[in-house]
Amino acid sequence: MDGDGPHAIDLLNSLPTAMLVVGADDRLLFANPAAETFLQTSAHQLSQMTLDELFGRGSAIGALIRYARSEMIPMAEFDVQVTTPRTPPDRVSISTAPVFRNGEPSAEGEVIVQFSPISIAQRIDQQMRRQGAARSAAGMVSVLAHEVRNPLAGIRGAAQIIESVVDGEEKALTRLIADEVDRISNLIQRIDVFAEIGPAPTAPVNVHQAIDRARKVLETSGAFEGLRIVEAYDPSLPAVRGDFEGLVQIFLNLMKNAADAALEGGREVVLKTRYRHGVRLAAAKRHDSGALPIEVLIQDNGPGIPEDLQRNIFDPFVSTKADGHGLGLAVVAKIVGDHGGAVEFESEPRRTVFTVHLPMFVDAEIRP
Repeated sequence: MDGDGPHAIDLLNSLPTAMLVVGADDRLLFANPAAETFLQTSAHQLSQMTLDELFGRGSAIGALIRYARSEMIPMAEFDVQVTTPRTPPDRVSISTAPVFRNGEPSAEGEVIVQFSPISIAQRIDQQMRRQGAARSAAGMVSVLAHEVRNPLAGIRGAAQIIESVVDGEEKALTRLIADEVDRISNLIQRIDVFAEIGPAPTAPVNVHQAIDRARKVLETSGAFEGLRIVEAYDPSLPAVRGDFEGLVQIFLNLMKNAADAALEGGREVVLKTRYRHGVRLAAAKRHDSGALPIEVLIQDNGPGIPEDLQRNIFDPFVSTKADGHGLGLAVVAKIVGDHGGAVEFESEPRRTVFTVHLPMFVDAEIRP
């Protein structure tokens, strides 16, 4: 970058977004202060690294940079997962462009790279759109379910009558009919849990008590057997505005999923709470202007969520389990939405984290 003069360097250093300049040999020639912060590595250390050393061999970032250099055209890719030796996985948008001098391509084959992290607001917005789609689908299914319940009851009643007057194989068949009707009825009931939007909960709830209740239920059922459960709680957290039973259901579903995943991996589940300033979500009828400062994180070190399912993981009937109904996370999204909160996740092999963002209880919210 010497030929560009100090003015160009000053401009890059002043930018709030992370910028790198990569040479033809894939070595890092320059990193601005924002890049040092984003990558948690000094510019001096970065200057001694290659793309493969920083982002891993065969990374999408390296491929994008090399393509921009070979074709001499700007390239961009959105929602790319970035992992470095010093930073946890993060989702970013990447823009690359070959460097030109006096209208001609740089003889050194330099490429400038910009990283734009996907903000928490964008991730929550994506999740809220998925939640809306889930509710729409559930609403349509709920209408059909209402019409199906009566004939199901008739079928079950007829099967019970027949069962009382037959023996042997015929009795087993009528029992099978009744069991299948019960299974369908249970599935319809689970859909109805999140098909309707209820009133926003307003009571103060100690989130740690809700987490503890969910944990005890799963311990009693044996779901946590053979697992290491790590707690990292902030005991100073204020009460959340919510419904105790609803919060228990949220944490039950997320912990059960984490436990199932951990059994296929490193057998560890981490439960964490924290207070985070600056997280807000616009919503109607909210007295605190959408502040969501209380976070509950549930992490496992299992195999991760397959990439082809990640965009639709909160939709009904989407499941990573062969025998799953795909309603657990849809229920989570619905109940979190009823609380005026949001839920997001990050996933890669050996690290999946679901984060629930919840509003804080404020006495002034209780109004006549």
